[in-house]
Amino acid sequence: MDVRKTGIWSPELRLHHDPVEIHEAAAELDQQGWGTLWIPGLGGGDILGDAERLLRATENTVVAAGVLSIWRHPAPEMAAGHARLVREYGHRMLLGLGVSDATAARDAGGTYRPLAALGGYLDVLDAAKDPVPAEERLIAAMGPKLTALAGRRSAGTHPFLVTPEFTADARALLGTGPLLAPYQAVVVDTDPTRARATARGFLAPFIGMGHYASSLLRQGFTEEDLADGGSDHLIDAVVAWGDIDTIGKRVKAHHDAGATHVALHAISRGKGLPLTDWRHLAPLAA
Repeated sequence: MDVRKTGIWSPELRLHHDPVEIHEAAAELDQQGWGTLWIPGLGGGDILGDAERLLRATENTVVAAGVLSIWRHPAPEMAAGHARLVREYGHRMLLGLGVSDATAARDAGGTYRPLAALGGYLDVLDAAKDPVPAEERLIAAMGPKLTALAGRRSAGTHPFLVTPEFTADARALLGTGPLLAPYQAVVVDTDPTRARATARGFLAPFIGMGHYASSLLRQGFTEEDLADGGSDHLIDAVVAWGDIDTIGKRVKAHHDAGATHVALHAISRGKGLPLTDWRHLAPLAA
């Protein structure tokens, strides 16, 4: 599956109130040349139905669930749904899988043992009537053990809130073959104060979550960096803000560090689909 070098990651492509506008936006992103459209799990819901809307609107782009929680989406349903989408739209559907956190596991009546739980989930995908091929699934891995599992049993990894230095370390763990597709938040704004405030508006809740906080601490940030929605140092490290050239340099830094693909999330102060930002970022689709 060719995800190409860059893609668009967007909660709006699931959440926006007007499905016609989502369809038109996805078609425009496809025409701009983005390799993949990523939609997040958002705590559940009909993620395959939302993916199908994007597949229907596009001709070339891959559509990726980035990512669905294994605790909220039963593996047999995902295998059957993935198979149906492949039959109808070709091999353009990538299942991203995440282990979420202990609360999600507890709410689902499970025990939070990430490696064992994810391994069992992959076993069910493998044993399904229509198995999900390893090359059409990937794992949201931020720690070394999950990264190694991703390299063995999936196309690769889709890490969240990471730096190019993390990308380099992940590539060293994965070796040369597997897909490495980091999420990269971007703010198209050259004003430092405003850009950082925009970034915090979206990222502050994630920075406070235990599993993401642990990942950031492993990357070398401090408890002080994680306080109050993230220090300027942390925000500048995990968010690319500025003009198109500045953002492009961050994308290049990930690629130089070993990324196969970079998923760009345009964080905007406005409501609705960030069409203006996507059009501004369009040169990076190439």
